[in-house]
Amino acid sequence: MAGIATVMLASCSGGSSEGTTISGLNPKDFQISQDGVQTQLYVLKNSAGMEVTVTNLGARIASIVVPDKDGRPTDVVLGFDSIGKYQRIPSDFGAAIGRYANRINKGQITVNGQVIQLPTNNYGHCLHGGPEGWQYKIFTAEQPDAQTLELSLTSPDGEMNFPGNVEAKVSYKLTDDNKIDIQYEATSDAETVINMTNHSYFNLNGDPTQPITNHILYINADKFTPVDSTFMTTGVIASVFETPFDFTQPTEVGTRIDADNEQIKNGHGYDHNWVLNTAGDDTQLSARVNSPVTGISLEVYTDQPGIQVYCGNFLDGTVVGKKGIAYPRRAAICLETQIYPDSPNKFLQGVEGWPNAYLGPGEVYRHHTVFKFSTEKDSAEE
Repeated sequence: MAGIATVMLASCSGGSSEGTTISGLNPKDFQISQDGVQTQLYVLKNSAGMEVTVTNLGARIASIVVPDKDGRPTDVVLGFDSIGKYQRIPSDFGAAIGRYANRINKGQITVNGQVIQLPTNNYGHCLHGGPEGWQYKIFTAEQPDAQTLELSLTSPDGEMNFPGNVEAKVSYKLTDDNKIDIQYEATSDAETVINMTNHSYFNLNGDPTQPITNHILYINADKFTPVDSTFMTTGVIASVFETPFDFTQPTEVGTRIDADNEQIKNGHGYDHNWVLNTAGDDTQLSARVNSPVTGISLEVYTDQPGIQVYCGNFLDGTVVGKKGIAYPRRAAICLETQIYPDSPNKFLQGVEGWPNAYLGPGEVYRHHTVFKFSTEKDSAEE
């Protein structure tokens, strides 16, 4: 893999080498050494029967097993069953995205008055840090206890043309009340842009042969950011009311996903950023999605201003994932907490409502997101 030799040596601590995980993954299939760099599969377990596995390639969540309403262990994310597939098949499954999650217009940013051209890998824009973003880099991993994994990465100045030497950290903590608590942190020795997120593809039915259009979705957002036909935000912040983007009341995902609407057509369904009402308060609910089949619910809490909801519109059955399943269109929903797409440009242009995504020397980028899982049975007991 290009650039793999430039990243840091991964710690072997915490990886299991015998047997399979509850999700059916074999840790041996996630061990590979290239140019002296080692990958592992790390396993987090709690007292409630939940299991999360993470590979240090891209700090990716490879599986999330949650008991359903009948107590059956259910894997609720898409991914691959070996490290080789993550290397060979381009994807964002479960990854910690960086340096800049989502799209930057025409791949151009302005830093200290200088226009910098980034690689363009999506409709003429720079998406998720470019073709060799952090989802393809090997992180250094340390597992201090059975429920915590800490990962770090050095991204050198000029990587994908982004300025500044960046030190980035991601930590996953699995709590006993079935939360995945994710903390991101980054520093740079020169001005740059940073926007990190997790790109897990959720299917709470536990059956990715079937679409997630039956999932019930709530988003705590009165506004969203429309896009043009190249998926680039226009700079407008629009009301969701009386549009297919109104999820202020829980609504089945499939109800309006193919509506006769310009934004639905531009996004091929839902692939948009919602402007959260939570104003950075990570104790307030940002979004909730649940499956009527399994009774599993996922709540999202974050200190970020936006959330990108993507419903697997470009999955087409050609990617074969875990258990040999070919992932069909709309087999998953992604809930990517973030700064808005193209914020570096729109912020500098003074577009109203667009947050700052610049990080200067001596500053610290921080981002906190929680994925909280529960079942109908859990809710009835609360």
